[in-house]
Amino acid sequence: MTPEEIEVYDKKIIDTLQETVNAHASDIFIVAGRPISYRKHGSIRALNDERLMPDATNAFVEALYRLANMRDIHLLECGDDDFSIALPGIARFRVSAYKQRGSMSAVLRIIAFQLPDPTELGIPPQIIELGNDTNGMVLVTGPAGSGKSTTLACMIDHINQTQNSHIITLEDPIEYLHRHNKSIVSQRELNVDTESFVSALRAALRQSPDVILLGEMRDFETISVAMTAAETGHLLLSTLHTIGASNTINRIVDVFPANQQHQIAVQLSCVLNAVVSQQLLPTVDGGIVPAFEIMTITPAIRNMIRDNKIYQIDGVIYSTSGNENMVSMDNSIKSLYQRGRISKETALTFAVNPDRLGI
Repeated sequence: MTPEEIEVYDKKIIDTLQETVNAHASDIFIVAGRPISYRKHGSIRALNDERLMPDATNAFVEALYRLANMRDIHLLECGDDDFSIALPGIARFRVSAYKQRGSMSAVLRIIAFQLPDPTELGIPPQIIELGNDTNGMVLVTGPAGSGKSTTLACMIDHINQTQNSHIITLEDPIEYLHRHNKSIVSQRELNVDTESFVSALRAALRQSPDVILLGEMRDFETISVAMTAAETGHLLLSTLHTIGASNTINRIVDVFPANQQHQIAVQLSCVLNAVVSQQLLPTVDGGIVPAFEIMTITPAIRNMIRDNKIYQIDGVIYSTSGNENMVSMDNSIKSLYQRGRISKETALTFAVNPDRLGI
């Protein structure tokens, strides 16, 4: 492209990002064959009527790389790439660039500069206060796009405001920026500041951390090092793409070879403090609202994990739901319905056991 064409696309992408932020979108889609689109409250809408051709999507994605301080276009070599960009006065963006049908495409997640307010987002205080633990493991789980990173950012901000700690975050890419407050906050990004979660996590243990945020527990090696960190007197916060405490525990144990699973279950029963599962539900007024399952570890649940009776955990959560530190997903959804936030149809659709809702 000529310098003039590059300048045009650079201006177009900045204008597009500004417009979608003003529209309160959550995601932006740049894909050949349809106009630039954005997601708002779960619905995808076109920004205009201009259908993009492959040359245009390539030019837009290249403009995104220029906004990321001339980052090398790894996408051309490996087919996909994750990075972040920041536009002063507009927002931060988590970019997932990829090839499809031979052309470059991208999906951007919009992240506000200011840290989110958990009260405004409907995150219960007992979840934020899980950050008060001095050691062990707290997992925030749910499907992609359910707000796990936002919940963790609120927990980290609470720690930063209330504790004199060293917080290390390992992210892919960095989403929310935390300023040093009562705590020191070191934020490291995969492929920019470190080559892998495992190497960064091992290094973090030598960096005098009190709290470690691990963006995602992806494989058995990462999970193993994470449990060691939690076992050695650090508070470790992380995520998994699972729904429900029992599914989360099964997922962790099943990642390991069969001959190690009992040992891992015993180790997990000792280090796990809590599992929070979340979903985003459409509201009756066209917005979205989170529903949470909260499981805090009790002696009975520790024994169930250790003795491979994980299938009994859901029953314990249901029977003790009502205690603020033990809330089932269905009770959370039922409460939203009773408060008029969601419709009956939505409640039944997202419930784990619709027959138990009693609505």
